[in-house]
Amino acid sequence: MVIIMRPEATLENIAEVKKVIESAGLEAKIMEGAQQKIVGVIGDKTKLVSVAIDALPGVESSVAISKSYKLASREFHPQNTVIDVGGVKIGGGVPVVMAGPCAVESREQLFEAADIVKAGGAQFLRGGAYKPRTSPYSFQGLEIEGLKYLAEARERTGLKIITEVTTVEGIAPVAEYSDILQIGARNMQNFGLLKEVGKCGKPVMLKRGLAATIDEWLNAAEYIMNAGMPDVILCERGIRTYETYTRNTLDMSAVAAVKHLSHLPIIVDPSHGTGKWRMIKPMAFAAIAAGADGLMMEVHPNPAKALSDGSQSLTKEHYLDLMNGVKKLAEFMRAENLNPIVLD
Repeated sequence: MVIIMRPEATLENIAEVKKVIESAGLEAKIMEGAQQKIVGVIGDKTKLVSVAIDALPGVESSVAISKSYKLASREFHPQNTVIDVGGVKIGGGVPVVMAGPCAVESREQLFEAADIVKAGGAQFLRGGAYKPRTSPYSFQGLEIEGLKYLAEARERTGLKIITEVTTVEGIAPVAEYSDILQIGARNMQNFGLLKEVGKCGKPVMLKRGLAATIDEWLNAAEYIMNAGMPDVILCERGIRTYETYTRNTLDMSAVAAVKHLSHLPIIVDPSHGTGKWRMIKPMAFAAIAAGADGLMMEVHPNPAKALSDGSQSLTKEHYLDLMNGVKKLAEFMRAENLNPIVLD
C-alpha cells in the first residue's frame, strides 16, 4: 500500500500517518516526489483495515500495490531511483559503463585492462575474483588475491570496482574491496545469499537469471531491498531460448518493461547476452537507444589468451571504437530529448 499525501501536507501530518502505520506493527517509508510526498506501507496491510487512513489530516488517498514486489515497484516509488556510487550516478540520465575482463587472471593483465577501460571513458572496472564455472575443472578465479588486485587497480586509475559475490561467506571480503557487489545469473534466486547481501551496506547489481521472467527478477530484487539495501541495479544479460547461434537471447524489451514496472536503474550486458564480440557493438547501441542506464562489457588485453569468455571479449581497438559510438549516441539522444521510456 502507498499513502499519497496532499501537496500542502505538513510534516506533522506525515508524522501522524507514520505513527498510525507503525502502531499497527507495520513499517513506513517516506518518499518525496517533485509534487507530493508518498508514504509506503511495508507488511500485511490488512492490519490497517480498521483504520480510516484516507480520513487522516493531509492524506489524499491510499492505493493498494498490485505487484508481489513492493519496494521495487514503481507503484511504491514513482520517481526513478538514482544510485550514487562515490560520485558516479547510475540512473541519472547519463549512461554508465562497466568494463573489464571476465576474470582477474594476474596483476599485469588486470592493470593493462584497467588502463584500456579508463582510456575509453568507463566509470567502473569489472573483473571476477570468484568465478562460478559450469565445469569444476575450469579456472575458478584468484579469490582474495584477485580482490586485492582490483582494489589496487582502483587506486591507480580512479575507476570504481564491481565484482561478483558467489557465497554468503564471500560477502564480507567482496564488500571490503568492491564498490558494487554483483549477484550473477546463476544466483539470482539464491534467496539466502540475496538476504545477506542486502545487509552488507553496499549497492548490489542483480543479473537476470538464465531463464527468469521479469516478475521473478524483480521479486529477487525485493529480497535484497527488504533486507535493507535500497540501491539495487538490474542487469539484463540475456536468457536461454531455443536459439543456438548466440550464447543467450538478449531481451532488449526487458529495458522498457522494467522501466514501466520498477523505479530501479537497469543496465545491459551485451557480452553475455550474445557471446560474440562482433555483436557487442550493435547490441550496446540498441541498449542505449532503448533507454538503458548503462552497459556492462568484457574487455581483455588479449582475448585469444583469456582464461574465460575470450570469444565475447573486446580488444582495446574494438572497445575504444564502441565507446566513441556510445558517447555520440547518448549525447545525440540527450540533445534531441529522445527519451524512449513512456511512464504514463
